[in-house]
Amino acid sequence: MNTQEIIREINTFSLDRKIWIVQEVLKSIKQQENNNSIRIAAEKLYEDYKNDGELTIFTQLDFEKFYETK
Repeated sequence: MNTQEIIREINTFSLDRKIWIVQEVLKSIKQQENNNSIRIAAEKLYEDYKNDGELTIFTQLDFEKFYETK
């Protein structure tokens, strides 16, 4: 389906349905933007975390059992 066909189809919907479609598309775009930002940040920091033990020192505790104290 090309863009013109999609627009023609959307134009057959009620106003409420059109608004819902726009909201869902905007949510999807925002989520994709957030995912891209996170991926880019992770890629930029990868070498730092790979080579700097100071940044990952607490990961040694990942499998330790912790007990809540009162």
